[in-house]
Amino acid sequence: MNPYLKEYTWSNIGAMLKNNKAAPKEEQKDFHGKLVVITGATSGIGYETARLYASHGAELLLINRNKEKSECLKQEIEHDFNVPCTYFIADFSHLDHVHAAADMLADIGRDIAVLIHNAGVYNTKLRFTTDDIEEVFQVNYLASFIINYRLKEKLRLQGNGRILYVNSEGHRFALAGLRIDDLRWERHHYTGLKGYGSAKTAQLLSMFQFSRYFQDSGVTINAMHPGDVRTNMGENNGRIYRFFKHLLINPSARSPILSAQALYYLGVSNEVEGITGKFFNFTTEEIPAPHALDTMVAQRLWQLSIEMQ
Repeated sequence: MNPYLKEYTWSNIGAMLKNNKAAPKEEQKDFHGKLVVITGATSGIGYETARLYASHGAELLLINRNKEKSECLKQEIEHDFNVPCTYFIADFSHLDHVHAAADMLADIGRDIAVLIHNAGVYNTKLRFTTDDIEEVFQVNYLASFIINYRLKEKLRLQGNGRILYVNSEGHRFALAGLRIDDLRWERHHYTGLKGYGSAKTAQLLSMFQFSRYFQDSGVTINAMHPGDVRTNMGENNGRIYRFFKHLLINPSARSPILSAQALYYLGVSNEVEGITGKFFNFTTEEIPAPHALDTMVAQRLWQLSIEMQ
């Protein structure tokens, strides 16, 4: 039985459906000379977000898997916008890569104005990393937790900074909540939607914990659903999935430029200054699903994540 069923509110679902068709607020404020870190920036949402921040003068540090694509993007951004762009190669399906990226960020001698966790994966079948952790959970959630946890003191000392999760309305697919006692899916049937929903739920649960840690520090952390936009998410799956994605999903999908606009607004706008621990559909605040608001599970997940890192 779903322990959260009685907590669902139809008005929240209605708001989600309405907001999915809306457009994000836009921000034109200059961001010259500020350092912005984006993970998974070589395509889709991350790519458009990197270009938009660069167009407003931001200096970029991109964390990607592919060196060749990263080098091409670096040259493109520096040529088009005349701003510094560097990159760090890390595959988040390897925890040693995640820790290397986290250490690199902790050791840079300047403030991080905006940190955007965009890197992610969607699997239709259950897969495990070389660290023996379910891959979607590790790449989409645990990697971002490790980076945030490693940077938490640096960010507090800065006295400012914004952390943004590229989250998803897909967190609602984990209807019964995060199965924190069965992260290997040994007692429950795995599907792509459930696995993805669980990882995005974990992001939200950790967001609330981090927001408490950063309270009154000037550092904020929020999550955003990027809209139903075209990305390469899921292209690692089989031919049948890719066929239906290209046939049924991509034709009606919107441009990832909209997601970038929302991420720029949430990272820069004075209107969201000091707002933290919130979930946005583009730039409209929403109430997450009940299972993503469970404080007891959030505390258990926090401790487990420390042990798993």
